[in-house]
Amino acid sequence: MTKIEIMTEAAIPEIAPLVAQFRVTLKAFKGITASPNDNEGASELKEYLDAGFPVFTARKDGVYCGYMVCRVDEPCVWVESIYVLPEFHRQGVAAALFCKAEELAASYGENTVYNYVHPNNDGIIEFLKSRGYTVLNLIEIRKPYTGEKFTRKIQVDGNQFDY
Repeated sequence: MTKIEIMTEAAIPEIAPLVAQFRVTLKAFKGITASPNDNEGASELKEYLDAGFPVFTARKDGVYCGYMVCRVDEPCVWVESIYVLPEFHRQGVAAALFCKAEELAASYGENTVYNYVHPNNDGIIEFLKSRGYTVLNLIEIRKPYTGEKFTRKIQVDGNQFDY
């Protein structure tokens, strides 16, 4: 059974490696190889907690196996990040975490959670679709970084974007 808890500062050392691995995973979506940095993960978690963001942890058989960070812009709830260790995929951990975000949204009278999703993250896209999340809400647009190379184009309606 998966146990979901609201995170406290005491859990930072145990959750920091998951945050560090999440950042490595996100970089991989852009073709960047990186190593996890637990100290950066700990700093990121401390910033979330200091800012009052609800952070939920997941434990299965006593092992921390996932976490989720929410941002509340009343009445909207955004999932800033959700990560589950690969060995715990398809065991209901992400679903249990995400239920907490949906409960939080419901507490503000909302029936949806807003999600930031990397376009290459097929796993989370399929997960969200399975939960009824199918509306493309926002597109983040920026200038290219110096020296950045693009490998794909993405079409949204009549607009084409580098990716």
